[in-house]
Amino acid sequence: MKVSELAATEGFRALALSDPSRQIKGCYIGDLLSWVMGRAQADNAWITIMSNVNVAAVASLADVACVIFAEGVQPDEQAQLAAQMRGLNLIATELPEYEAAVALSRLI
Repeated sequence: MKVSELAATEGFRALALSDPSRQIKGCYIGDLLSWVMGRAQADNAWITIMSNVNVAAVASLADVACVIFAEGVQPDEQAQLAAQMRGLNLIATELPEYEAAVALSRLI
């Protein structure tokens, strides 16, 4: 599934799509950034409630397809700017992390 297709799915919305044609090939849920750096796989959708500038750095290092901010979390301004500079895809959902992962697993 492409990031743009996920962003167009009910319950998800795009915050920033720098590479909308990027393919999602799995999912990782995590909020401890050092843990995510070592365990998220390239092309995963990373689901988190973390919203600070460090999310952009970790997403870039892990080479995730997109970051999904769950539970209505909005990235702060610095995080959004850092994500744009790194060419990251950002998506938001009101769903809790687990429910977002379940919904995503049904799509990919």
